[in-house]
Amino acid sequence: MAFFLQPLGSKFNSCKILFNFNLSMTVWQSIIGFGLIVLIILFVFRVSIVKDIVLLPDNYRELLADYVKFYHQLNEEGRQRFEKRVEHFLSAVKITGVNAIVEDIDRLLIASGAIIPVFAISDWQYINLHEVLVYPGAFNEDFDQAGSDRPIAGMVGGGAMQNVMIITKWQLRQGFINNQDAHNTAIHEFVHLIDKMDGTLDGVPEIILERKYTGQWKNMMDTTIGQMKMNGSDIDMYGATNPTEFFAVISEYFFEQPDLLNANHPELYEMLGRIYKREG
Repeated sequence: MAFFLQPLGSKFNSCKILFNFNLSMTVWQSIIGFGLIVLIILFVFRVSIVKDIVLLPDNYRELLADYVKFYHQLNEEGRQRFEKRVEHFLSAVKITGVNAIVEDIDRLLIASGAIIPVFAISDWQYINLHEVLVYPGAFNEDFDQAGSDRPIAGMVGGGAMQNVMIITKWQLRQGFINNQDAHNTAIHEFVHLIDKMDGTLDGVPEIILERKYTGQWKNMMDTTIGQMKMNGSDIDMYGATNPTEFFAVISEYFFEQPDLLNANHPELYEMLGRIYKREG
C-alpha cells in the first residue's frame, strides 16, 4: 500500500491562504456593511432636515419690520442674519396651540423673542427647548385656562414639562405691539431659558457671563432688589421677587427701552451689555 504524505508546510500554507481569504472577506463585508449604515444615516438625516425646514410666510419681512422694533432698527446685513436665525429656530422648535390658533405672526414673534437676547451670540442654540405651547390667555399653576385666579402669562416648564415653554397669545402680541413700555413676555421667558442653561435658575447666566463678573452681578442684583423693596423703582416691581425674576425683568427693560435704562441705571445697563455681548 502506498502512502502519499503532504508536506506539513504545504498544508499550513493552504490553511493560511484560506484564513487570509476568509479574513479579507470579513473585512470587506464589514466595510460594505458600515458603508451601507452610513448611507442610510445620511439619507435619513437629509430627509429629516428637508422635512423639518419651516418656510417663512411670504410677507415675513413686512411682519418683522412692523412688529419687531429690534429687527426694524437693524441694517440690511443684520436683518438677513436675524431672518436666518428665525428660520432656524422655527425649524428646531415645535410651536403648538392649546385652545388657541397659532398664526404666522405668532410664530414670528415667538422666534423673535428667542433671537433678540442672543442675537450677538452667533453660535447660540436653545438645546433646552423642544416645544412652545401657546395658550389664548393667562393661566394658573394647574394650567387652568378658566376662572378668575389666572395670574401667569408665561412660564418655563420643569419636571414633566421639562424642555417646554408656555406663553399666552395675548401677552405675546402685546409685548411687541406696545413699544412705550419695558415689558415683553417672550423675551422674559427666553431669558429664563438662557439663565437655566447652566443648570440653575438663579439670575446668573454663567454660560454667557464671564466668571470674573458673576460676583459683581450677584451684588448688583441684591442691592437693586433691596432698593426696589425699600423705595420703589421704575423697574417693574415683579423683578424684586427674587434674582431669577429680576434678571428676566431687567433684561426686558434692556432690550425694550435701552436708552432709558442707560439713563436711569447706567451700571445695570453696562453689565447687561457684557452679559449679552452688546458692549459699545
